[in-house]
Amino acid sequence: MNDASAAGPIDSAIEHARHALAAVDPSDPATALPRLREAQELLTVAIDEAMAAAVVDGETIRSAGALAGLSENAVGPRLARTRTLAAYQSEEGRVTAAGVERARYDVEQGRHAPLAPGAVPPAPMRFRPRRPTR
Repeated sequence: MNDASAAGPIDSAIEHARHALAAVDPSDPATALPRLREAQELLTVAIDEAMAAAVVDGETIRSAGALAGLSENAVGPRLARTRTLAAYQSEEGRVTAAGVERARYDVEQGRHAPLAPGAVPPAPMRFRPRRPTR
């Protein structure tokens, strides 16, 4: 994955978090709290997108989680919420090592396209028999 495609969602989240933090008035805690919460949520998006970019670039799910201070079990669902890897989630709503492998292959083949902002990821592929069995 190239740095430009990964930087988009990460840069966007960081820039929005900066705007939320700039609007914080520390002398008025009641109005500061919603802005701080907004910034926190945006930083979480940036962390998740950075983890997704890292695993596509070769990090393991476990090592990416460790770099972000998360357990391995917490990483899969967070990767599934990213624009980078949402299309590779399992039926359980997690990105697994198999999904990461497929994403890496798609990147190598030039077929990987992150989801557009606000787009809904496609439903996981399921086997459907062509004929009913008796």
